[in-house]
Amino acid sequence: MLDAFCHWLQATQLSLLISTHFWIIPALQTVHILAIASVISSVFMIDLRLIGVLRGEQTAEAFASRFLPFVWWPLPILALTGALLISAEPARSLENPSFGIKMALLLAAVTITLIYQKHGATLARPLRLGIGCASLVVWTGIVLAGRWIAYTQP
Repeated sequence: MLDAFCHWLQATQLSLLISTHFWIIPALQTVHILAIASVISSVFMIDLRLIGVLRGEQTAEAFASRFLPFVWWPLPILALTGALLISAEPARSLENPSFGIKMALLLAAVTITLIYQKHGATLARPLRLGIGCASLVVWTGIVLAGRWIAYTQP
């Protein structure tokens, strides 16, 4: 069924437009990578503060509030550019095990980030440390799984 969907998607006008104009894929990849950089650098700043590597006069919550917008606003951009890139070569991603891992990790990362954003001020120090470490691992896994898509076959 997934294979049939990939064949259908690849035959759509959108897919043909993206795959036949040489500049569209590099432009989409550039925007996608810049959005990834925003999310990852912001998340890492928050996580390094949570685990105690970064210190400052601000509370961890005030520190995180500076960076959380740079986590949330790029995510729709990532979703859009990712969907457009997938539509050009759907089987390359959708049937690739690395893509499935990336999406599962993304769900976990967003959940962890939401938990911290909603309950960060009330969490005990050991729990903050655990959330920071888990977040670092999961977001790093997303980046690695995203790169592995190019090197693993469906």
